[in-house]
Amino acid sequence: DLCTGDLGASAARTWDLEAYAPGCDMWLEVSSVSWFADYQARRANIRFKPTGGKGTETCHTVNGSAMGWPRTVAAYLETHRQPDGSVAIVECLRPYLGGADVIRARSPRP
Repeated sequence: DLCTGDLGASAARTWDLEAYAPGCDMWLEVSSVSWFADYQARRANIRFKPTGGKGTETCHTVNGSAMGWPRTVAAYLETHRQPDGSVAIVECLRPYLGGADVIRARSPRP
C-alpha cells in the first residue's frame, strides 16, 4: 500500500504487488494496481444508473498493470527449488499443470 506522498495526482490509492526473490535477497515489484475513485470517470463522463435509483452516478475506476512475468517466475522458481534441482508446485497451481506436484528437468535426448 503506497504512502500518499508516492501516489500520482490522480490516484486515490495504489498497491504494489511484490514477490520475494531469494537469489538477489530482494522484494521485487511484479504488478501495481491503482484506484482512481471517480477521477477518470468524471473526465470521461462514465456513469451508471443504480438499481431502483433515480438519475446517474459517476463510476469509480481501477487500473492494474500486467504481471511482470520474468520477475514473478524467477521468484517462484527460486522459492520452490528443491535440493535436487526440481521445483515443487504449490497445491493451488496443480490443477493448471495437469495435477503435477513437481517440475523436473528432462534427461537430454540422445
